[in-house]
Amino acid sequence: MLQADVACQAWRLMSGQSLAYRCWDDEAVLYNDLSGATHLLGPAALCVLEALRPGPAAATALAARLHEEFDIDDEALKGELATLLGELSRLSLIEPCLC
Repeated sequence: MLQADVACQAWRLMSGQSLAYRCWDDEAVLYNDLSGATHLLGPAALCVLEALRPGPAAATALAARLHEEFDIDDEALKGELATLLGELSRLSLIEPCLC
């Protein structure tokens, strides 16, 4: 279902991240209180961040959540989740942690 390097990882919010955001239609503006940056995010990114709010989650669990929430087919999900996790990591919103 997922690429091997992504599937064996768990992800978590950056420590101290409060996820302050506002939603309009299919977009959310999120304030990164750790860096001071503001980001425009889509619904899939927000779904992943909310899934990580309670604590770390495996990439496979995040994939299942996205599949359930957006009814994404498995083929589209393969690359999309890896890309999304990479982007959220580059924005310093999440970080990988070993399973």
